[in-house]
Amino acid sequence: MVRPLARAMWMVAVAVLAPAAGAGPPRAPGLVLEKVAGGLDRPLFLTAPAGDPRLFVVEQGGRIRIVRGGRLLPAPFLDLSGKTRAGGERGLLGLAFHPRYRENGFFYVDYTDRDGNTRVERYTVSRDSDRADPATVRLVIAIDQPFANHNGGDVAFGPDGMLYVGMGDGGSAGDPYGNGQNKDTLLGKMLRLDVDHGAPYAIPRDNPFAGTTGARGEIWAYGLRNPWRFCFDPPAGLLYIADVGQNQWEEVDVAPAGRGGLDYGWNVMEGNHCFRSFTCRHEGRLLPAVEYGHDEGCSVTGGFVYRGSRMPALVGHYFYADFCQGWIRSFKYEGGAVIEHREWQGLSPGQPASFGLDAQGELYLCDLGGSVYRLAPAPGGSR
Repeated sequence: MVRPLARAMWMVAVAVLAPAAGAGPPRAPGLVLEKVAGGLDRPLFLTAPAGDPRLFVVEQGGRIRIVRGGRLLPAPFLDLSGKTRAGGERGLLGLAFHPRYRENGFFYVDYTDRDGNTRVERYTVSRDSDRADPATVRLVIAIDQPFANHNGGDVAFGPDGMLYVGMGDGGSAGDPYGNGQNKDTLLGKMLRLDVDHGAPYAIPRDNPFAGTTGARGEIWAYGLRNPWRFCFDPPAGLLYIADVGQNQWEEVDVAPAGRGGLDYGWNVMEGNHCFRSFTCRHEGRLLPAVEYGHDEGCSVTGGFVYRGSRMPALVGHYFYADFCQGWIRSFKYEGGAVIEHREWQGLSPGQPASFGLDAQGELYLCDLGGSVYRLAPAPGGSR
């Protein structure tokens, strides 16, 4: 999870937007937060299966809750609290529904087990559509964690039908084992798994290191510190990754969704800057699309590209936040450049732990304090 949740709880060159220290993007009015649910226990994520009007909310302690018709159902969809070690950056961290969920009932979770290690598991919904069947558990992948932080935890299906898993560098500080640049470990990586073939998964043949000696075939990209939320934007063919920084810089990376083998820089670089050294090579590494210094915040919370219908003026804009400062910003990425970068005024999300999307593409925000909000146009604001 994001590093303030750790403090508190926690090639291709692309255009780099590096705001002047303390400047930030221009402020803009026009959005409000509509509360859709409260009384949650440290909500960390929200999603929904395609075509489903319900909202599924991940609680850090190990439960998945359902909001249906504006009401939080009392019984959880799935309760993994007995299997989960929660607290700090650990817990139930991610949820993804299979693209054919309506037919097969499969969904995938990412959590830290009682030993603090990462487990990605598949479950199946029961005959009651509001309850999963815990007996259907199937382990997809287990990854040992050397430290308590930087667990990553996001899981999502890409437009290609593959399951992507975001893994942090294993924790501590500064990546002491050099996991980010080591292709022989799954830590500090974006993984790409074919969960529709093989037992429990197959390595896609077009993964960049499939069949390569000294590299794990599951790896799609490397050089990540702690990717706290990533998303695909299929209409634009892009992948966005928000990677939490170490001492000075937070970053959002944007890359072609179909291009594997990219090096995001850690721990040689922090954002667009050398880490631990005055000299480092930018060549062969993907540079951030957006970065901001710790004078503006301390831990990035990645979001989504808006493709809903309630705010047509913001279609194609990527939203992100800072967990410590609580601000919400957005930008549009076109032609390899960041445009329309802005910070939204008047929003008080508390501790923005994650964004989420419903089945209609509307955007939500999870406040670690216990509430879920929907972003909506303010009267007379952006529509």
